[in-house]
Parts: sequence; C-alpha cells; structure tokens
Amino acid sequence: MRERIGRLLGSPVESVRGLGSSHAWTLHRAALADGREVFVKAAPDQAGVFAAEAAGLRWLGEAGPGAPVPDVLAADDRMLVLPWLPSGAPTPQAAERLGRELAALHTGSRPDAYGAPWEGFIADLPLDNTLDGRGWPRWYAERRLEPFLRRGERHLSADDVRLVERVMERVEELAGPPEPPSRIHGDLWSGNVQWTGDRALLIDPAAHGGHRETDLAMMALFGTPHLDRIIAAYDEVAPLADGWRARVPLHQLHPLLVHVALFGGSYRTSMVEAARSALG
Repeated sequence: MRERIGRLLGSPVESVRGLGSSHAWTLHRAALADGREVFVKAAPDQAGVFAAEAAGLRWLGEAGPGAPVPDVLAADDRMLVLPWLPSGAPTPQAAERLGRELAALHTGSRPDAYGAPWEGFIADLPLDNTLDGRGWPRWYAERRLEPFLRRGERHLSADDVRLVERVMERVEELAGPPEPPSRIHGDLWSGNVQWTGDRALLIDPAAHGGHRETDLAMMALFGTPHLDRIIAAYDEVAPLADGWRARVPLHQLHPLLVHVALFGGSYRTSMVEAARSALG
C-alpha cells in the first residue's frame, strides 16, 4: 500500500495507519515525506466505486469556485486518495457558510439532464445514472425508487410494496413545481459532512444531476448539526419552492429503500412512514 500511494502521489510514504473499514473497503491515514497527510480508501475489487466517487467529487467541484468538496489527489482501480481533512466542531458560522455554498452548488453550473455520465454507486450498491432530459419525477421513480424497491422487497410485505408503488404512480403530482437539474451530492447524510472548524466539506458523494431538495431532505433524515441555520442561509441565496417541507418524505423514500436493501427490515417502519407521508 505504501508503494502504491507513493507512486500515485509522486512522494515516498513515511507511514500508513489503519482507520477501520466501511462497507467493502478499508480506510487509512498516510503521511508523505513531502509533509502532506492524506486519506485513503482501499479495496482489491472496488474500481467502479472509487471511479464513481472520484468522478462525482470532481464534477461537483466544477460547479464553480468555492464548491464545498475536497480535491481528488489520485484514484485507480484499488484506491482513492483525498487530502486529510482536520476535524472540528460544527459551529453555527460554519453551518451558515455550508448553506450558502450548497445553494451555490445547486444553482450554479447546472447539468443538462438528470443522472450522470458515469456508472453510479451508493455505498457499494449500483445506482442507475442513465441520463434523462425528461422531468425529475419519472426519472426519480424509475431510476431510484423502482430499483431499490425490488432490491428490498424481500424484507417488505405486499402492502408495503403496493404503498411505494402508489407513490411512484402519483409522483408527478407529489413532486411540486418543476425544477431544473442541479448538481447534487446524492447521499448527504450527516456522516458525509466533514466539519473542519470554519467550514464543512462534503465527502462520499453519490453525485448526479438531481433535485436540489433531495440533498436537504437527506441532511434531515439522520440529523445534521445546525440544520435550521444551514437551511436558512441556503434559502437566502436560493429560495426554496413553496411546500418543500411537505415533500421531504418523498425525497427521503429513496435513501430509506437503500437502507432496507442494505440492512433489512429494521428500516421498514421508517420507510413505510415516509411513503405514507409522501402520499399525504
């Protein structure tokens, strides 16, 4: 591993420390002879996952100056290397800055379609990123809800499955006013917000052209520090459409189906509640 990191970054590696594992990969902190410290994800057979994450971070960074994502230092078929990000306490000031930067990310250089021009993943599960210039509601139903409903239906009752199918059937009327595609993180739960003191950066994306309310709904799903301040600052820069709070469960339905597929029936109740709330 030391030799591989050194070749990728053009600097000898003085030390590598293991940080545990996540899904199918291991996590590491490496110190380079040139004084840099880097974060490394490594696995022998996760080339698609690492390529998708690297492409997503770079693509989000292309939204404009100040995009709240780290640089990709290197990526190959066995590892992804990012700068080591210092940890800091989440502060109200950093939260407000994140809200403004997230709004700029979503409304800046917009993609032409929903989806992305690379094979997608969320955790180590594939995401259908087929590019589609139609409206978001059908894309969301066909590329996000339907595939993960089928992946997780062995953990659900027939009534549960029918409930989600009703959401998909009514998705156009539930989705609110039309929105153009935004560059979104796509998996923006609190663990993918890295607080660094005066700022917060977004890591581990499932990036694609999507609906901007999806990122905000995901931040609310498992709780993000100072979320009210994040949203208030966001809304000042890029006002949200009327009724966006009522649509939060619709946007949370996909990540909850992902959790059912990954972890089984322990997420069934939350998923059913989101589907019922989405239907009103």
